[in-house]
Amino acid sequence: MFTGIVAAIGKITSVKPLGEGVDVGVRLVVDAGGLPLADVALGDSISLNGACMTVVEKTSGSFEVDVSRESLNRTVGLDAIGEINLEKALTLADRLGGHLVSGHVDGLGQVQKFEPVGESWELVIKASRDLAKYFAYKGSIVVNGVSLTVNRVEDVADGCLFSINLIPHTIEVTALKHLQAGKQVNLEVDLIARYVERMLSAGQRIV
Repeated sequence: MFTGIVAAIGKITSVKPLGEGVDVGVRLVVDAGGLPLADVALGDSISLNGACMTVVEKTSGSFEVDVSRESLNRTVGLDAIGEINLEKALTLADRLGGHLVSGHVDGLGQVQKFEPVGESWELVIKASRDLAKYFAYKGSIVVNGVSLTVNRVEDVADGCLFSINLIPHTIEVTALKHLQAGKQVNLEVDLIARYVERMLSAGQRIV
């Protein structure tokens, strides 16, 4: 589990196929940036842009993870060199500064707008129809591993548009600063919303 509070901006420095063919995954070498690795052991989980990955090798300042083709097909930002958001798995002694995050990407969104508004930035993302039901005003959403609050939701024919306000601090300490219109992002919906939807749909079938 994670909180969606990014601990450091890391950088993928190497992407190597794990074999031959189009269905193979890749091994990533990640420069941990300011993320302390002294307490990280092989087999531990680290969130990379919102996707939970397992550490298979590490040095004092970097670590490696294997990403399956299935994960690559369902996420963005894990197949090329570049900056990414990092967070180590939550411990029972940590503060829950964001919200409970599983590190399992539910789907991709597409940035429609990313522009400064006053001292902050407005981020508008389009989500698919199957995810649209999980968004609510002042609800929680994870975008590329960052726990954020939805400020506005607008249903459209093929999904929904939701708006987020990013304060300068969030821009400074995350890789969201690199977003622009047209780019895709990893989305994880709120765990509570998923369970509520499941309970309601199960109740309808019982009746």
